[in-house]
Amino acid sequence: MTTTEQPRVDSERVGDVLVMRMNRPAKKNAVDAGMTAALDAALNELDDDPSLRCGVLTGTAEIFSAGTDLASGPGDPTERGGMYGITARRRNTPLIAAVEGYALGGGFEIALACDLIVAGRSARFGLPEVTHGLVANCGALFRAPRVLPLNVARQLLLTGVAIDADRALTHGLVNEVVDDGTAEHAALALAAVIAANGPVAVRSTLEAIEALTASTDADGWVVTKQAAATVAASADFEEGIAAFLGRRAPKWSGR
Repeated sequence: MTTTEQPRVDSERVGDVLVMRMNRPAKKNAVDAGMTAALDAALNELDDDPSLRCGVLTGTAEIFSAGTDLASGPGDPTERGGMYGITARRRNTPLIAAVEGYALGGGFEIALACDLIVAGRSARFGLPEVTHGLVANCGALFRAPRVLPLNVARQLLLTGVAIDADRALTHGLVNEVVDDGTAEHAALALAAVIAANGPVAVRSTLEAIEALTASTDADGWVVTKQAAATVAASADFEEGIAAFLGRRAPKWSGR
């Protein structure tokens, strides 16, 4: 009798910090409906428990997340979090991404939805959607150009080629680069500094920054939806998925 792996997020309270670990290693922490539901539940706990002062979101030792599970899809957006349970979430508690290994596609978009990023030295950040005939539809179309120089964001979005942690640090995407295997520990240390500060001041500061930087998000989601709809109606969309699942090079028609 075979057992089906259940995608999940393992949560652990460390003082007044909630550590959330995506744990679906056999699928490179790819997000399907089960993972979306688990992320949403964990982040609801972070936002709803006033005794929690900060959160750390991480993956496994080898990988943060490979993004959407292309075989099954990520499930429906959640009411509070949107896609993956996080990308459209309005949070009132700071959240730090601790990235080991690859953060690709939707995995990178999950990290972009966090407030700070700590990365292991071998971490890689990429948006390979175009290589599969897809478009980044979980916030990267407007968040990547917001946190990166425009031409670097264009390079990521148009080539699908990842950048390393040191380049991400140089461009301000990543807050700290640390030795491999220590990203969670470093993120917890940073979270402890935040958690020691006045909770009302931290929440108010986070809300003020969000109000200023997210003022164009509504337009960003509109243009993202338009781009995704154009791609979804194309023959290249079907070919990209088929090629990925068939482990072969795509044969683009441009239609």
